[in-house]
Amino acid sequence: MAAPDFWNDGAAAKQLIDENNVLKEKYDNFEKLVTAAENIEVSLELLQEDDDPDLLSEVEADLAELQEQLHVYEMDLLLSEQYDANNAILEIHPGAGGTESQDWGAMLLRMYQRWSASHNFTTEIADYQPGDEAGLKSVTMLIKGHNAYGLLRSENGVHRLVRISPFDAAGRRHTSFASVEIMPELDNNIEVAINPDDLRVDVFRSSGAGGQHINKTSSAVRITHLPTGIVVSSQAQRSQLQNRETAMSMLEAKLYQLKQEEQRQKEAAIKGVQADIGWGSQIRSYVFHPYTMVKDHRTNYETGNGQAVMDGDLDEFIYHYLQWELQQKNPD
Repeated sequence: MAAPDFWNDGAAAKQLIDENNVLKEKYDNFEKLVTAAENIEVSLELLQEDDDPDLLSEVEADLAELQEQLHVYEMDLLLSEQYDANNAILEIHPGAGGTESQDWGAMLLRMYQRWSASHNFTTEIADYQPGDEAGLKSVTMLIKGHNAYGLLRSENGVHRLVRISPFDAAGRRHTSFASVEIMPELDNNIEVAINPDDLRVDVFRSSGAGGQHINKTSSAVRITHLPTGIVVSSQAQRSQLQNRETAMSMLEAKLYQLKQEEQRQKEAAIKGVQADIGWGSQIRSYVFHPYTMVKDHRTNYETGNGQAVMDGDLDEFIYHYLQWELQQKNPD
């Protein structure tokens, strides 16, 4: 008897197996949480009979650990989108404002590098264009780790900074904007049709972020997708072939995201929803003068510890966004 066509499709079969493995892992983690809660319940009953200080300390420690495990489990449940488990491609593009905005772009890059390091994710700068005096004109960074995209997609949008400018001799307050774009790194199971005739490939000499190294050969690659005008570059590798593969991977991710966005806009038009897309629609404000506050305008979550945020403390923003997103999908 011949196998069903589904099982002859290796990619589909692998996807099903992966999904089953994920579900099994979630079930096993839930069972561990139930067992831990039951053990604590037994300990509490013992404490009612015998006021043992050592047992009380043990229960308090177990409760704190269970609370942390519950938070991790909840985050795992919230990360349920198709590509949440994938690596992430992050791009930062400063807005108008010259040195001010370019410096803001560099500050955001440092923030995401700090956040990535705190989660044991690896980062790789694929393309870096330094600013004229300070900061950067654009940067593309690969962030590799389980759920990197799922966690970071909350950062997609325009970020606004208000501060006393270190570049203004008069000490005036300035407002700067930078756009952050997050895309999933697609695996080999996802095919994006690209016509080679639609591509213009340019090669040039590469230089590391901040001029760390300069190749004497033209190993860096820039690919322009002529129908859409999308441009991607990679100069992280010494090999032109490796840079071309990285650039193509980024182009595939951008084209896939463009197709998904077009579909979302069509659905929004059918439903009569006005999509809030544009340079002025900032998702988060970072205010450092005349007071300190970082606020997400979607969830209204805010904190007065702006320095911690700039040092990569983004988890509460991500957590509140995922909860808000779930509520948007299930308003009832």
